[in-house]
Amino acid sequence: MRIVLQRVSEASVTINGQVNSSIEKGLLLLLGIEPTDSQEDVNWLCKKVLNMRIFNDAEGKMNLSVQDVGGDIIVVSQFTLHANTKKGNRPSFIRAARPETAIPLYESFVKKLEQLSGKTVGTGEFGAEMKVTLLNDGPVTIIIDSKQKEF
Repeated sequence: MRIVLQRVSEASVTINGQVNSSIEKGLLLLLGIEPTDSQEDVNWLCKKVLNMRIFNDAEGKMNLSVQDVGGDIIVVSQFTLHANTKKGNRPSFIRAARPETAIPLYESFVKKLEQLSGKTVGTGEFGAEMKVTLLNDGPVTIIIDSKQKEF
């Protein structure tokens, strides 16, 4: 499982001209799922995301988590995070999980974040054509991959 985490001042997801989710201060997570991912990856990444100290404290140092600042979260499924660009100029997405594997893990990821944070998590719609807007704060953008755990 791979996440592109962005600290945002605001973000939204629009589907068919309708805003599906919007937040102010918080995190926008782009989530890519591989066929070998499991609930263990979900659990590890959710804890990592919620405890990542990337928000500024009173002294301007990145010392606070999204929970510490009362921030919100939007999760958008993005199979293109597992693009293979090694050969040629057209990416291959063979490393991305098929919907029958990816959808339950995506839904589990959102539910686990809600359970751990005690807050509703905004989403996109799996497989839909979405317009994602954000105002990156910092900018702070971090890539986390559950297959490359760093303790």
